[in-house]
Amino acid sequence: MASSLTAFFRSDRAAAVCSTAILVLVLVALLSPLLAPCDPVAVDLESVKQPPSGRHLFGTDEKGRDILSRVLYGARFSLAIGLLATALALVLGTAAGLIGGYFGGRADAALQAVTDVTLAFPSLLLAIAIALVLTPGFISVFLALGLVGWAAVARLVRGEVLSLKRREFVTAARAGGSSSARILLRHILPNCLPLILVAGSLKIGTAILGEAALSFLDLGVRPPAPTWGFMISSSREFLSSAPWMAVFPGIFLSATVIAFNLLGDTLRDRLDPRLDSRRRSVEKCGR
Repeated sequence: MASSLTAFFRSDRAAAVCSTAILVLVLVALLSPLLAPCDPVAVDLESVKQPPSGRHLFGTDEKGRDILSRVLYGARFSLAIGLLATALALVLGTAAGLIGGYFGGRADAALQAVTDVTLAFPSLLLAIAIALVLTPGFISVFLALGLVGWAAVARLVRGEVLSLKRREFVTAARAGGSSSARILLRHILPNCLPLILVAGSLKIGTAILGEAALSFLDLGVRPPAPTWGFMISSSREFLSSAPWMAVFPGIFLSATVIAFNLLGDTLRDRLDPRLDSRRRSVEKCGR
């Protein structure tokens, strides 16, 4: 799988560009204490709402705080929440999909009922409800987003498991005396990894956007910690007088979500065998 992914990134320019942009963003987030020119929470009332300049490249906000520094530190929160929420959704969804799809019966019926109920609610509305129940903060945000996102992953994995458990290699492993846990972990799960990888790459962008939405509604990480969503929310009343306060965090937020979504789309096109066979048939017809 590693060799196929390496060849994929070498041959697909869009995926290479997106992965490079994501890598740069991760490095920026990790090195933000070294890259930020100012303290992101330091108030300077003499520099209130200054436009971009040589001293403040992205300008300052209504409290005189350097927007560039706040954007760089905001990348840490957005990426951390996106990755943790996606990891939680993938773990819960993969476990539910494997168990329900392989064992079937009452376990599958119960898991499918919970999945259907979760999917019946709009994702953002359900995340808001969970965030309201929990204490607002970093942990509540990624828990809310992770608990919202697991159901779609569970449905995808369950469908793949239903197909895989009828394959010859699973029948042979079962005839050889392998336990159900060994079959799931050694034979079925590795064959689900491409699907899980694609779902994860797409969900990171969705989770980052969800964090921005919760922060915009004042349900995210508590101030003065800088997050992109809260920066955009706090700049609403200054859009006419100081538009740079919303423009720069909005650009970083949009670029990050687009990069993850494009990477997920290209991974899905390459790793989904059904799409790949369809592409080959189209190419043959074109010749």
